[in-house]
Formats: sequence, C-alpha cells, structure tokens
Amino acid sequence: MTTVTTTRQGPVAVIRFGEAPVNSLGAATRRDIVAALDAATLEAAVTAIVLAGNNGLFSAGADIKEFGTEAMFRAPNLHDLISAVESCPKPVVAAIEGTCLGGGLELALGCHYRVAAEGAKLGLPEVKIGLLPGAGGTQRLPRLIGVENALNVILSGEPVPAKLFKGSPLLDALSSGDVTAAAVALGTAKAAEVGGGARLPRARDLKVREPNLDPLLGFARTSAKAGFANFPAPLKCIEAIEAAARMRFAEGLATERRLFGELMIGPVSKALRHAFFAERAAAKVADVPESTPLRPIKSAAVIGAGTMGTGIAINFLNAGIPVHLLEVGQAALDKGVERIRDNYTGQVKKGRMKPEDAKAKAALLTPTLNYADVGQADIVIEAVFEDLGVKSAVFKTLDGVMKPGAILATNTSTLDVDAIANVTKRPADVIGTHFFSPANIMKLLEVVRGKATAKDVLATTMKLAKTLRKTAVVSGVCDGFIGNRMIEQYSRQAMFMLDEGASPTEIDAAIEKFGFAMGPFRMSDLAGNDIGWHIRQRRALEHPDMKYSKVADRLCELGRFGQKTGSGWYDYKPGDRAAYPAPVVDELITTYRAETGLKPRKLDATEIIDRLVYSLVNEAAKILEEGIAQRASDIDIVYLTGYGFPVWRGGPMAYADEVGLYALVRRMVELGRNPYGDPKFWTPAPLLARLAASGGSFTAPGVRS
Repeated sequence: MTTVTTTRQGPVAVIRFGEAPVNSLGAATRRDIVAALDAATLEAAVTAIVLAGNNGLFSAGADIKEFGTEAMFRAPNLHDLISAVESCPKPVVAAIEGTCLGGGLELALGCHYRVAAEGAKLGLPEVKIGLLPGAGGTQRLPRLIGVENALNVILSGEPVPAKLFKGSPLLDALSSGDVTAAAVALGTAKAAEVGGGARLPRARDLKVREPNLDPLLGFARTSAKAGFANFPAPLKCIEAIEAAARMRFAEGLATERRLFGELMIGPVSKALRHAFFAERAAAKVADVPESTPLRPIKSAAVIGAGTMGTGIAINFLNAGIPVHLLEVGQAALDKGVERIRDNYTGQVKKGRMKPEDAKAKAALLTPTLNYADVGQADIVIEAVFEDLGVKSAVFKTLDGVMKPGAILATNTSTLDVDAIANVTKRPADVIGTHFFSPANIMKLLEVVRGKATAKDVLATTMKLAKTLRKTAVVSGVCDGFIGNRMIEQYSRQAMFMLDEGASPTEIDAAIEKFGFAMGPFRMSDLAGNDIGWHIRQRRALEHPDMKYSKVADRLCELGRFGQKTGSGWYDYKPGDRAAYPAPVVDELITTYRAETGLKPRKLDATEIIDRLVYSLVNEAAKILEEGIAQRASDIDIVYLTGYGFPVWRGGPMAYADEVGLYALVRRMVELGRNPYGDPKFWTPAPLLARLAASGGSFTAPGVRS
C-alpha cells in the first residue's frame, strides 16, 4: 500500500507522505516520494512542490527498524531522496507541523524553503541511540543556524520549538494557521521569482561563518568527555560539525558518512538501539490483544503511608488521579501526608512545579483511617510491610470492602502474588505492582501476573503504567520476580568475594567502573540492609540448603542498616550521602574470615565484574526459560531502568551476547572451580548452555527455550 499521495492546489503539487504513527522514511516511502517528485517535476503545469506529512506531523525520521539492514541502504536511500529534492529545478517547500525529527528534519533541510507551524518541534535525536545525523544534518544545520546552535541541537538530541528559529535561515515562515496553505502560497511566490531568473537557495551552498570556532569546539569536546565518557557519539557529532565549518560541503558530507558508519557498527549504538526497541516491546503481552477492553481508572487508593506508599500515591496525584491514603494509626497517617506535602513544597522551591499546580495535586489526596472510605476506588494498591501474613490480612479486608470490578494490587518485591490472591474471592482482580524506591522517581514498574489475573486487569495495569510515566515489564510469579531474583545471586557473589579477600570499596569500585550506578554495598546501604536480612531469615526456613555469607547478618545485628541509620557497609555523615570506609566493618570482616578459616587473597577487577555480571546472566537464563519473563529484552529493561545497569552496554542479556555466550559459559565453568563461590550455582543454566553450544544469542527474535 502506497504511503504517498499527490494533489494539486493550483499550480502547486502537494506531496503527502507517511503512515501512522510517526511517518518514518522507510524504503517504500522514500521510493514513492522520489517518484512523485519526478512526476511533478516533469508536469509542465506544476510550478512548485510542497512536501507535507500525514497525520498532523512531518516525519519523526528514518525507520529505525531498517538500521543495520539492507533496507537502510536500498536505493533511493535517504541521501538519494534529499539529493533529489535539493536538485529539483522547481521550488520545493517543506510544510512542517507536529514533529520534524531526525531524517525528517534532514529532508526538510534539503528543501529550498521551509514553513513551520508555530507549535511544531524540530530536532535531531540520533545521539540518543548512539549515532549522529547521517543524512547531511551535521552539514546543513550549521550552515543555517550557526555552529553554536547546531551543537546545542545535535548534542542534546531534544526537540526544539520551531518558533525559536524564527528569523533564522532555517525557517522562511511561521504559520499560525494551515501550514500547507502557507507553504503553497510561499511556493507560488517563489516560483514566480524563479521564473524571473532567481536561483533556488540550497543550504549546502551557504558558508559557515564562526569567528569563535576553536573555543566553541573545545568547550563542546570538554563537556562531552566529562558528561558522556562512555558514549562515542557526542565527540563524533562535534567532529562532523567541525568538518562542516572547515571543509567544502561534499568533503564534510563524506566525513559525516564515515563517522556515522563507525558508530553504526559500534557496540554502544547497538546497545542503545537494543534498549530503544526493548522498551517498546516490553509494553506488549503476547496473549493480551491490544483491543482488550480496559477497566476505567478514575480514582485510586493506597494502603500504607510509609515511604513506599506515599511515593506510589504521588504518582497518581501527579497524573491527576484522586487518591485515598489509608493508615491504621493517626500518627503514621499524618507523617505520610506530611511527606507528600514536603515533596510538593520541594518541587516548587526547585522551580520544577508552579505553586498552583502543586496545590492542585495535593488537593487530590484524601487521608483516611477507615477501610470503608476506599471501597469505591477503581484500583487499590497495598504497600504495607513485606510479610505474607500481613499482606494477606490486608487483602482479606480489601476483598470485603472494594467494589466489584476494582483492581486489587500488591506492591510486593518478593512474595507470592498467587498466595495473596487466593485469600480473596476474586483472584482474577489481583495483580502485583512492584514499584521501585523512591516510587515517585524510579521509572521501572514490575507488573506481576498471577495465575488467575484477568487479561483486562493486566492490560489496564499496563496502560496505567504509561499514565504514571512508568516503564512496565510483565513478570510471572516467582520469589523475587525478575529483578530481585537476579539481584539476590549478584549479592551472594558480592558477599562471597568479601569473605575471600575483597573489601566493600574494592567490589563497589570495580562494578561502578564497569558502569553500574552504584556497587552492591552502596546499593544495599541505600535500600536498607535490614531488607536483605529479612529475606535471608525467610530463606533459612524455606531453603536451608542455600549458601550465604554470614557477614551481612552480623552487620545487621549491630544495627547498621545503611543510610537511614547513618551506618551500614559504610559510614555516613548527617546531610551527606557520600559513603565513607568504616573501620568497624573491616574489623567485622577480618574477624569472620579468621573464624571460618578463610585465608584472604587478592581479587582483581576482572574477577569481581565477571562474578557479579555473569551471576545475573545465569539466573536470568533460568527466568527466561521458566517463562517468568516474556523475552530477554524485558530482563534488560528491568536492569536498565531499575538497577543501574549501564545503558551503553544494553542490559545483562545484550551484554552477554556481545561477550559471546560460548566464551561466557567457559568463564562460568572456570569460576565454578572456586570452592568458596557456590560452585553449584556456576553450572550454566540449560538455556544458556544450549545457546552457547549452538552459537545462539539471547536477543535473537523468539528466544526462550
């Protein structure tokens, strides 16, 4: 089906292109635009041409699904299309409305004239997927808006309001009305000028005039090295823009193409593109059609006014959804309400929210001590103490008071959602919603699908996640779901390495240099060491054969629960979140080693990183084969958005593929020879072993077993 149509408005041919939702410039669309352009050029009655997008926008750019494939280079490629536009003997006007991004903006830059709606946004977001604008964007944009402005647009990757370019050569006109009509009028006028002998303007013919070129480029490079040390794209963007300033257009364009190709085949862009697609795939559930009817969510209730409960409530308030916040005691309720008010006060002080907006959001909160008050909410989220008995008691009460059709959600991080659902008479209405702390800031939401969870409940919860601006990943029911089940193995290895001779500082430093936001010991101090202690106590009863280091328990016996108590694996100072080495912890570790007869050895950074990261991969392979996760990329999204895994490595599964599963399995076998690191755990998971043996990968389409 063609995506391109041509209509006539007097002597002007209007070529509209693109399909919902973003009018991407895929191979078929490029071919049809060139064909329509050629036809209009040959038609004597046509004096000018307007390019416009369908669906109220121009184009969001190249079809990212074609990146790295033959279709990306299939003629006419994006360069061919832009060249056809630029060399057209008749005036070509871009009619820009909505968004005009990436290859879409590069196409517009190739037009002779550009008219934009006042509300349109323009940008070159390629840097966000580890690339640079590869169809002339780094060469034409500096010629139109100058080097400094081009650096800002290209390095930020953010859409910019079109009105900010008013008066620059980038835009010939801004329109407050019908953009296409304005473009047709401009095309008609310019056609008359061309008929009188005027030359058509081309961005490529302009000179870059920048007297402060060296200082601008130097500052940009210093900033890129400091802020994006692990991302090569910003520096290559700067190199390409410098080429625009110092070289002739054709030479600069060749430089841009070379740099684009280097980035395209590099591991960072591959990882970022993987993450881009993974986030979109995570929203899809194989057996839940997009047409599944949704339950209305116009009101919510949160049970528990602690740190997690109030953070969850803030998400709903920010989305404009009224919330009842329930506690069993007045003091705890008052403290929770105060925490929410303090959050909004802080947002206003930081200039992130207008006072009137903060007041309106806070007004949507209704505190209560009475379960009967929450009964008419469309969804209720329980956020009480992480104990199956406590949560089950809450759900028995909710089962009796909530209206028919209400969604009953539990914010548990490890517990059995099916067991909780089974205490109610409506298990189909029960679902897990594992928010991450701080709940009003962290992007990840694990949506836990119970055996009885109804499809419309799951679909509604996934849609709600978008409303709350969360990235939702569906998990099946198991102890710890996806993220915490994996992090337990990661933490176990960290503790074993502590016993064997490494210090908390050495372990944290190694994995942070690898790219994690924080190491396992700083992370535990932030989350609260008592949480892990509680889980280990439960494990001792349920799985007495599971091996753990005892150092963490002894730390908790001293009351060193982390930042909230001012001491944990590290010491903390009032008002200072920096982690300081703690002599008492060093002494605790030394004493434990002596008691257990462990002779400390030196662990290098490679061993530390391999044991931590590969422990995640091995457990993830089990999760994937069991069907707890739908796809490997979902596991990557959990770790990229909830656990600080370095985004430029794509997540644990993408990283494993980059390393190579064959090599990874060989390394695991080697790690399994260490008698202190739980050798049994290092037996490769069956799925991992099969993929390694067959030369497969986790992130290949359709991988599960």
